[in-house]
Amino acid sequence: MKSELEKTTIKYYDDNAKRFLSSTANAEMSRQLIWFLDRVPEGAHILDWGCGSGRDSRSMLDAGYAVKAIDASDAMCAAASELTGLDVRHETFAELRAVNEFDGIWANASLLHVPSDELSNVLDIAARALKPSGILYASFKLGDFEGYRNGRWFTSMDEDHLACVLEDVPALQLLETMVTGDVREKRIGELWLNCMMRKAADERVATGCLVI
Repeated sequence: MKSELEKTTIKYYDDNAKRFLSSTANAEMSRQLIWFLDRVPEGAHILDWGCGSGRDSRSMLDAGYAVKAIDASDAMCAAASELTGLDVRHETFAELRAVNEFDGIWANASLLHVPSDELSNVLDIAARALKPSGILYASFKLGDFEGYRNGRWFTSMDEDHLACVLEDVPALQLLETMVTGDVREKRIGELWLNCMMRKAADERVATGCLVI
């Protein structure tokens, strides 16, 4: 069941789909995509988790990867399906039931809509969906803001906050972070924290059966 917070954020994307799609259609994510794809096998099975317009799914498909795309907004699912030809699944983060399925998960500007006190649970779901040693990419606005802004919930993040969150997710190890500027026009000065995480290779760690 969706929370009121989720419903509000999802409604924003449904109600403002045309404007959002226009503002993000030409966003240049090649630097981040290369950073992520260099860490997964050639032809890897990748989940675009909160795929939005499907722009990044399209890029990964074109590069020869097997992609599954998911979004919680009906309007985004429709747009991504049209762009990619994929059957984009309408689903929230909490509804993902995959187990050891993906070599990589691409969560670009999507997990930032999860409240910080729920983020470790969502990251646990991501870890469960990844194969051992699988890679998770996520990006957040850099900072310490948490709350509603422009009709959506945002959880900003810095490295210290992320480290605290990951203390409750033993299956994931933070590999590297990278701070980048906003890739959209007219957003000069806004910074993003890009995060690369890896699922434990030992399945006992990944399932919480081995204390490390």
